[in-house]
Amino acid sequence: MRKTRVMISTVLIAIAALFLGSCAALTTSTSATADLGAKAVKTIFTASEDDELRESQVSPFDDSHRAISNLDPQLREALQEAAAAAKEQGIKDFWVTSGWRSRGYQQELLDQAIAKYGSEAEASKWVASPDDSSHVTGNAVDVGPTDAADWLSRKGQRFGLCQRYANELWHYELAADSQGQCPAMRPSAAS
Repeated sequence: MRKTRVMISTVLIAIAALFLGSCAALTTSTSATADLGAKAVKTIFTASEDDELRESQVSPFDDSHRAISNLDPQLREALQEAAAAAKEQGIKDFWVTSGWRSRGYQQELLDQAIAKYGSEAEASKWVASPDDSSHVTGNAVDVGPTDAADWLSRKGQRFGLCQRYANELWHYELAADSQGQCPAMRPSAAS
C-alpha cells in the first residue's frame, strides 16, 4: 500500500511539473525556462492579470472591460458614438482590438516587436514604450476589422477621432481640433 502511495505521489508531482512547465512556456516570451522556481510561478500569475487585455474583439460598449473602462472618458464616448453611427451605415462588425493597456502589457508588446523586427529602433515604428504609449494613458484605441477601421479613417473626424500614423490604419486618438480637423498623420509612431 505504501509503495502504491509513493508511486501515485510521484506521478502527481510529475504531472504538476509538466503543467507548470507548460504554463511557463505559454506565458513567457523567452526561450525554455530551465528553473520552475518562484520566478516562473510569479510569471504565470502576473501574466494572467493582463489576459483580458489580449482579447482582440472587444465591443466598444463593454464598459466592464478594462480595455474600454480605462480609456479617457471623452475618447470612450466618441468611440461609442462612432461605433453606433458606423452600424447605422452598414458596418456590421466594429470592435476594439486594443484599447487601454497596462504598462506591463505594453512592455510585453514592445519586447515582441523587438524580437520580430530585430531592433528597438525598428520596433518603435509599430509599438511605443510604456513611457510613450497613448494606450497606457488611455488616449488611444485600435479598431477592427478593416472595414470598421476604413470607415473610421474616412468619417472619424466627425467624432474627433483621428488616425494618427500612416502605417497604422487601426490606431485612433481623440485629436481633432475645435473645427473638427485632424492633424496631419505622422509616418509612424517613431517619427
